[in-house]
This record gives sequence, structure tokens and C-alpha cells, in this order.
Amino acid sequence: MKRVVFTIVLAFVLWTIMFSPLTAPHVNFWWMMTASACTLSLFATWFRPDWWKQLKWTPTNIVLGVLIAVALWCTFWIGDKVAAWMFDFARPQVDTIYGMKEGESPWLLTALMLFLIGPAEEIFWRGYVQRTLSERWSPNAGFLVTTAIYALVHAGSCNFMLTMAALVAGVAWGALYRFYPQRFSAILLSHALWDVAVFIWFPI
Repeated sequence: MKRVVFTIVLAFVLWTIMFSPLTAPHVNFWWMMTASACTLSLFATWFRPDWWKQLKWTPTNIVLGVLIAVALWCTFWIGDKVAAWMFDFARPQVDTIYGMKEGESPWLLTALMLFLIGPAEEIFWRGYVQRTLSERWSPNAGFLVTTAIYALVHAGSCNFMLTMAALVAGVAWGALYRFYPQRFSAILLSHALWDVAVFIWFPI
């Protein structure tokens, strides 16, 4: 349990540095995100090297991964319209998130999110944290606690829309892992594809 707590605290520190208005201007977000996600996934692999046994790259899992990513994108598209209608601050906060990609190569960001950031986050949050907490407590507790922490690590951004986006995405991926852990490949793929779609190729 100490190892899980250590990695969660590390995630809070790294995500706060990346997103906090006080520290974010002093770091390159994309390289920091890549290094942070990969570092956490390396700790996950060190502490529980058997996570890769959950991966099964079957045609069904690949198709499911694509469909989950599409469903999430549609959910966020609808959510963006509703939030903009309800809250004056919603769209400016979303634009702030998109502003992080200004001046960066879309091809480089695509490669980072598709092959490093997205997979590494799933390896850590679902393949390590949620699985470990689920085994120690219960599947439901592991799902709820991991989802809450996944959202809260984004709170340092002081961006309500970003934190809520993390909560919604965390609920989706966490619930899928809670009920269909055998579909971990599809969940991992959907995270990577959704990242690329919503941030680069089909921004909301």
C-alpha cells in the first residue's frame, strides 16, 4: 500500500507542476506530461510487472477501443455545448486548455499522446492503481477512489472544466475496467485515440 500512496503523491506533485498557474509557465507542458506519465508507468511496471498480461490485442478489443474513443468524443462534444450554455466561464477555460498546444507540431503531439502519454496513463491509473486498490479493498472501492484521485490531480490547474473532463473520462475508463478488466487493451487504446482526437485532429 505504501507504494501506491507514494506514486499517487508523486502524481499530485507532477500534475500540479504541469497545470498550476504558478509553475506551468516555467515548464514545457508536453515534455513534462510525457516524462511524468512515463515515469508513473515505469513505477507501475516496477511495482507490478504483470500488468502487461492483461493486454490482449484481438480484433474485438481494437474495434472496441475505437468505438469507446468515438463515444467519449461525442459525450464531450455534447458536454461542451451544455457547459457553454450554462456557464460563462466554460468556453474560456476550454480555450485555455487548447492553448497549450499552440506552437507545437501536431504530428509530434499526436505521436506523444498516441504512443506514450495515453498508454502510460492507463498503465498507471487503471493497470496499477485501480487494480491494486480493487484487490486490497473491493472492485467498487478501487474504481471510486481511483476515479476521484484521477480527477483531483487536475485540480491544481484551477480550471473547473479540465477537472470535470478528467472526472468524466475517469468514470468512463474506470467503470469499463471495473466491469471488463479483460478489455484493458480496448481501454488503453481508447484513451490514446481520444487524446489525439479531442486535442489535435477533431478539437471540440
